Amino acid sequence: MSEYWIVNGRLLDPASKTDRVVDVRIADGKIAEIAKPATRKGANNIDASGKWVIPGIVDIHVHLREPGQEYKEDIESGSKAAAAGGVTTMVAMPNTKPVLHNAELVKHVLRRGIEVGLARVLPSAAVTMDQKGERLTPFEELKTAGAVALTDDGNPVADPKLFRSALEYAKAFDLPVLTHAEELGLSCCGSMHEGAVSTELGLGGIPRVAEDVAVARDIMLAEYTGGWLHVCHVSTAGAVDLIRQAKARGVRVTGEGAPHHFALTHDAVRGYQTFAKMSPPLREEVDRVAVIEGLRDGTLDAIATDHAPHSSLEKDVAFDDAANGIIGLQTMLPLSLDLWRKEKMPLLDVIDRLTTGPARCLNLPYGQIKQGGVADIAIVDPNETWLFDASQILSKSHNSPFLGHTMTGRVVCTILEGKVVFTLTVS
Repeated sequence: MSEYWIVNGRLLDPASKTDRVVDVRIADGKIAEIAKPATRKGANNIDASGKWVIPGIVDIHVHLREPGQEYKEDIESGSKAAAAGGVTTMVAMPNTKPVLHNAELVKHVLRRGIEVGLARVLPSAAVTMDQKGERLTPFEELKTAGAVALTDDGNPVADPKLFRSALEYAKAFDLPVLTHAEELGLSCCGSMHEGAVSTELGLGGIPRVAEDVAVARDIMLAEYTGGWLHVCHVSTAGAVDLIRQAKARGVRVTGEGAPHHFALTHDAVRGYQTFAKMSPPLREEVDRVAVIEGLRDGTLDAIATDHAPHSSLEKDVAFDDAANGIIGLQTMLPLSLDLWRKEKMPLLDVIDRLTTGPARCLNLPYGQIKQGGVADIAIVDPNETWLFDASQILSKSHNSPFLGHTMTGRVVCTILEGKVVFTLTVS
């Protein structure tokens, strides 16, 4: 199937601001032609009538757990979930066991993604050795091996002098530094957002200021060094405003919002629901609205899942003892479409934050549909309603607060470099 047409689909491509019904010809893994609808003969053609044709989703924040914790997830299972969610490019976080802090481990992740062949897996590498925040990793070696970014995600780099050095060092190799912005001195001993619900449940709280202080510090260091900063999983109104102000000053900073932070609040924790425990935590309505506004006005450039699989060993325990994180690859698209349906965000802007925006954050050559470009495509039925339950999950882990929710909008076909890697089958 080296050549075929996708016919009669509504092309939504933010990069070219295209919104029209077209036929798209795929040949040798590339977009060969974008043309007006016509009668196309071919047994392999894909009829996208009534469907959207969008760029393959670019998720720049995914935990795939390989190597070392494959019982939670591995690159194959994560790629299957990604393909079902329309995600064609994933940036894998380095907090594996062992940590991705040398060239061989980076190459392993890159190689495994290619072997599986269901999604493009791009490794990020750690900022510090073993993510201990004490000594920088060999940035040049890591980039040469294939790392597209540097991050100690899951752990903030607490030492400001070391983080300054990281920004300066990374700048020399044109690598972005992704920050997990958290002041541990303020968040220590908390297990959910500090507020009325944490008081009601008797749980230790993590205040907004723990994130705000860290974002402010990292922005100031990026401004001082001229470094390339990306703020992961922004969850507070204060952090959104700090990024907005920094962009206005010309600081090289981008940010991402996660679907759980714009879809839920700390109320989801009631009943000590460990599937609603994550870092940063679910916060209050004012923060949820601020994340949405940040995505709407472009302060936050990307929607990213922070897909973090955990087994029942880590989640079926007391709330304080439960691991942080939820899965998100298969629910990313429908939850994001609620920004259009319910929050009146322009549709092309929503698609941008899923595709072109995240690619732009890390300077990746993906997230658009253009003649001559790589054929990464998701075909979406925007009106399909479906129940997200355990039977739908392709990840090895089931830790999602959205289990049992009815979703609207579903990927029916995913194409990676011209190859169909997912087709929806409804039983």
